[in-house]
Amino acid sequence: MSGLLIRQAGDEDLEAIIRLHEEDELGSHGDAWTPENRPAYEAAFEAITHSSDNELFVAVTGDEVVGTFQLTFIPNLTGRGALRVKVESVKVKAARRSQGIGAKMMEFAEKYARTRGAAMLELSSNKTRTNAHRFYERLGFARSHEGFKKRL
Repeated sequence: MSGLLIRQAGDEDLEAIIRLHEEDELGSHGDAWTPENRPAYEAAFEAITHSSDNELFVAVTGDEVVGTFQLTFIPNLTGRGALRVKVESVKVKAARRSQGIGAKMMEFAEKYARTRGAAMLELSSNKTRTNAHRFYERLGFARSHEGFKKRL
C-alpha cells in the first residue's frame, strides 16, 4: 500500500485510536470516546508512552489514522533470556480492511521488534476471529498455545 506511514502515536492520535476500538464490537471492551472516558484513556496513553517496555503505533494515510497496534516488550528467563514482544490492540479501520494495511503493520512490528533485539513476536486473537487467524498464519505466525483470561 503506497502512501501508508507507520509511526509512533502522539497525543493528537488518541481519539482516532479509540474510535478504531469503538468499531470493534467483539474486542472493544465497551470503548467509547466520551467526556467521561477521556481521562482514563489519557492516563493509559501517558503510561504507555512513558514506558520503555511499550510502544504504541498508528498507520496513517494522508492525515487519517487507519490502523493501530501496541508492542509490549517482555524480558524472559526462558529461551536463555530471550526478549519477547507481545502485539496487542491490532486494529484496522473497517472501511480500509483487505487493503494490505494490517500486513504492513505486522511487517513493521516484526522489523521494529528485531531492532530491539527480540527473539519472538507473539499475539493472541479471539477464537471467533477465523479470518484474522488465517491472516496471521499467512504472515508466518503459528498456533502454538492456548490462551486463558480472567477478568478482575
